[in-house]
Amino acid sequence: MTDFNDPGGLVAEVISALGLAAPVVAAPMAGGPTTPRLVIAAAAAGGAGLLAGGYKSAEALAAQIGEVRAAGVPFGVNLFAPNPVPVDRVEYERYRAAIQSEADRLGVDLSGIPITEDDDGWRDKVDLLLADPVPLATFTFGIPDRAVVRALRAAQTVVGQTVTTAAEAEAAVAAGVDLLVVQGAAAGAHSGTLSPDRLPEEKPLTDLVREVAAVTSLPIVAAGGIAQSGDVADVLRAGAVAAMVGTVLLRSDESGASATHRAALEHAAPGRTVLTRAFSGRPARGLRNTFTDRFTATAPSGYPALHHLTTPFRKAAAAAGDPERLHLWAGTGYPHAKAGPAADILRNLTAHL
Repeated sequence: MTDFNDPGGLVAEVISALGLAAPVVAAPMAGGPTTPRLVIAAAAAGGAGLLAGGYKSAEALAAQIGEVRAAGVPFGVNLFAPNPVPVDRVEYERYRAAIQSEADRLGVDLSGIPITEDDDGWRDKVDLLLADPVPLATFTFGIPDRAVVRALRAAQTVVGQTVTTAAEAEAAVAAGVDLLVVQGAAAGAHSGTLSPDRLPEEKPLTDLVREVAAVTSLPIVAAGGIAQSGDVADVLRAGAVAAMVGTVLLRSDESGASATHRAALEHAAPGRTVLTRAFSGRPARGLRNTFTDRFTATAPSGYPALHHLTTPFRKAAAAAGDPERLHLWAGTGYPHAKAGPAADILRNLTAHL
């Protein structure tokens, strides 16, 4: 097993909080794929898992925390920190009219959906984590203010931040976080970029890890396109203390991904992902389909407004088994996503380190 490097004892604190015997973490995949069973399975493999707090109420998140805690395993929670991209109303109406033809195929009328610029229940979820502390809390999309970070750390929670550049890493360090999730552009689903007005820069994850390691000694968990044991070894050599994986778990027994999503991953040809704003108004990577081909070039920025606009027909597409109008989130490593127990998938990623 690869040894963990430990600058200043920070890594030891993170490893202790998560009980890591193997340097692998199951990513928090919002919208359903990450389940309590998946988080528990990650711990069984010697790694750890993070519950996804995005797109669910504080009450629903509390129930999932309770389920994982009852299993007696270390775990973490990820929240979407507010970093809204207000949509232009004219562009919103233009886009609504443009995509209605696709919604019509599923019997969904988008005309009554108001522009929704919510914060995903931010304060309620932070209050939950302060009232019922968890070992690790990470944040994506935005950096919490220092008061939130201080309060969580005072509650004995290790605080992590998703970053996609060295400059973002420096901002996270200034906010007082304990660790960084360094996410490359090959990652599936939404990019954690703090600047969603532009697409993440395409570069090897190992290069990004080295760039971040050059500006901070905080522990780094590397994420994005990691799908084989060699990928894990590469990011550890680059300076990460662990690898975070998501896409390779989407077809696992414990995944909550829809049957439509699973089937699309199984049958997609290699090289079929695209970074797109078409479904949510924020850069996200998924399998190409009819919807992304039609609307990637013309979708406006606007998160979470576009997310709420497209949610009804995406739910309908999943239920109808229609992969052409569904957000098929996937990182570039999706050809390696296999069916089977999540613990076995994770063990295979670290078996030869």
